Amino acid sequence: MSSELLIRKVSKEFPGVLALNEVNLTLTGGTVHALLGENGAGKSTLIKIITGVYVADTGSMKVNGEEKSFNNPIESTEAGIAVVHQERNLIPEFSVEENITLHNPPLKFGVIDRAERTRLAKQALQTLGFEIDLNERVKNLSVAQMQLVEIAKALVTNAKIILLDEPTASITGSETTKLFDVIRKLKAQGTAVLFVSHKLEEVYEICDTVTVLRDGVSVLESKSLSDFKQGEIVDLMVGRHLAERKNLIRKIDRTQTPVIELKNLSTALGHKNVNLKLYPGEVLGMYGLVGAGRSELARSILGLHSVTAGQIILNGNEIKIKNFRDALHKFRIGYVTENRKEEGLFLDFPVRKNISVTILSKILQKLSIINPKKEDDVASKYVDRLGIKVVDNNQLALTLSGGNQQKVSVSKWLAAETKILVIDEPTVGVDVRTKASFHELITQLADEGLSIILISSDLAEMVAIADRILVMRRYELVGDLDNSKDYQNMSRSIMNSIQAS
Repeated sequence: MSSELLIRKVSKEFPGVLALNEVNLTLTGGTVHALLGENGAGKSTLIKIITGVYVADTGSMKVNGEEKSFNNPIESTEAGIAVVHQERNLIPEFSVEENITLHNPPLKFGVIDRAERTRLAKQALQTLGFEIDLNERVKNLSVAQMQLVEIAKALVTNAKIILLDEPTASITGSETTKLFDVIRKLKAQGTAVLFVSHKLEEVYEICDTVTVLRDGVSVLESKSLSDFKQGEIVDLMVGRHLAERKNLIRKIDRTQTPVIELKNLSTALGHKNVNLKLYPGEVLGMYGLVGAGRSELARSILGLHSVTAGQIILNGNEIKIKNFRDALHKFRIGYVTENRKEEGLFLDFPVRKNISVTILSKILQKLSIINPKKEDDVASKYVDRLGIKVVDNNQLALTLSGGNQQKVSVSKWLAAETKILVIDEPTVGVDVRTKASFHELITQLADEGLSIILISSDLAEMVAIADRILVMRRYELVGDLDNSKDYQNMSRSIMNSIQAS
């Protein structure tokens, strides 16, 4: 019998918040079902009810025709349901084999049966078409490999219903392709897959059916995805028409002196003879597949990796950037890292300290003590300007949403009055409304004269906001394209540049 999960009129209330209000969902074997909604729409709450973390207040849940109500995750696992979270649940020091069989280790006379454990782990990986050393410690794996180990762990529990929560949020394009091959294999084997993502292009590539949650209500219930255009899905998610950018082509005066120019630049990382120009007020996109060397090039410009040959020219004058401090304080170049949680922010510090960290010398008073009023004034200026949602400037950065954390990360560079800003993967893991808001912010900053280098693996994002797109492959520039804002034509041109090189 095909796997099936039926959710009917499920509600869940927390103190002061109705998280789910009579939500319906139908998930059947051999299909990939998209569960969509903005942050706070109720997706996580629904997943936690399905997996036994929460118990629904009202409503019903059937698994393969049987009425179920799970009191804990173990009961959900025993019913054939597994979840692969965005934040992986693996033990880094354990081997691949140990992690795959972690929740259900085979026993013989009360002791782990190592031969059987190896057989089960091998079988799960073979099912996925994934080869890896079973004895390798998980801490040595790539993010994508860890994710496949999580899925293998689900298969060992004989899961026929697998919930994938933001599975592509922290992996590259080529790794996503491999993951989708695995999802298609699971689908062909009759597994029911629930796919949660903010990336609509990926949703349309891999999913068959869709449910949309908004404010805890299922506003679209288990319908064929092909019946809806992306814009219609976005409208359902946000509850109103989210006006898309008019795709106006911004006029960039390229007769001016470039704010920064690279001439025949080579780096210790392997870049050879890279030439590029960034003009005042321009959003220069850098696109490429995994291993293209985009972030590495940006970090080399900023003095984080060695430049071995060539020139960096700033406003017509050749410069040498020794280190990141040089880049910021001498040349007014900032860098919004893709890893905002580990590199971009001090999560345990208040918003005001995160914003003012780049200008400490300007807000010091006697005895090198920070002037709290100046610090708060600077923070307030950028909280207001960027529309950062905070209770007050003392709110800890870790308590903010992903989109607001990213705005704080941008704010500290604006406070330092940077003239050039490198923005690396700006909207990873944020919802459609926040993504649209961030796109508007980048364009607004460019309109105000900031010159921006935008690095993104999201091709639709690149076409939406870049004025010109540089294409990289294996640490070389292989294309320099004016952006027509026509997604189909631009995506074709970009991929042709990559394949022709």
